[in-house]
Amino acid sequence: MIIVGIDEAGYGPLLGPLVVSATAFEVPDDFVKCDLWSILSEGICHEPARHETRLAIADSKKLFNRKKGIDTLERTALVMLKAAGRSPGSLRELVKVLAPQKLEPLAQHPWYAEYDCPVPTVISESDIATRANAIKRCFSAQGVSLRGIYCEVVPEGDFNKRVKITRNKATVLMQAGLRLIQRIQTRMDTPMIVHVDRQGGRAKYRESLMTFFEGQPLKVTSETPTCSAYVLGEGDRSWSIDFTTKGESSHLPIALASVFSKYLRELLMGAVNSYFKSRIDDLKPTAGYYTDAKRFLADIAPAVERENIDRSLLVRSR
Repeated sequence: MIIVGIDEAGYGPLLGPLVVSATAFEVPDDFVKCDLWSILSEGICHEPARHETRLAIADSKKLFNRKKGIDTLERTALVMLKAAGRSPGSLRELVKVLAPQKLEPLAQHPWYAEYDCPVPTVISESDIATRANAIKRCFSAQGVSLRGIYCEVVPEGDFNKRVKITRNKATVLMQAGLRLIQRIQTRMDTPMIVHVDRQGGRAKYRESLMTFFEGQPLKVTSETPTCSAYVLGEGDRSWSIDFTTKGESSHLPIALASVFSKYLRELLMGAVNSYFKSRIDDLKPTAGYYTDAKRFLADIAPAVERENIDRSLLVRSR
């Protein structure tokens, strides 16, 4: 059985891309309703802690602290990539691995067009390799495998175009997640369960699912304040999807998806900051969130005007 988790980073900011990620695990049928943190507890832990030797897989907010740095977040992302057989050496290679179809849309933005940085940025290759070997042994012992990691990067200009068409950024987020499901479906030939971290108070997804997966029978299993669940297709080709509040705390695949979304977004924000830092003296970097983004935009205004930068490529409309 394939278990998929989907989560995002960058839904709320004014600057930088929206990144939505999916991780796909193959597990024995007996594990479908089990807690993967418990199943894989020999090599993986739920909470980062001092002196903990196991790899932490948790909501990215628990792994990343701007003051402490990107170390823990990067370690989890790159160890899991290495365990899956991928070892990107730079940001551009990372995008090629996770979201190859997004290289061209990113290149339309001056700050992403030529930017690159080494990966890993802070942790060592030897640390990654050692931990990845331990993870592979842990997974093998339980009959679990990481079948894939997939990302949808929606850069600022693309985000604004999509919002203009849909008039709703929640729809833009939803469509990015559903495109990931389609990518995974084309690569998997076994039944699938998809867990999506729910954003906001929306509880009904039937219409969106029927529109995106046109022609597939759909059954509503539940629509409650905490979880909305559906079954699509029929017979051996049916699959299920649920949208759950605080899903990153209850489903390991969602937590790992949040890690990849946050890690990739942080590296891409590095491109934004690097581009304008080379043009404005003593520029303080930004994470792109509203209040500080306003400060950043005021600071870079001379460069934006001087280079006639299209604001629709820089500032998100919602």
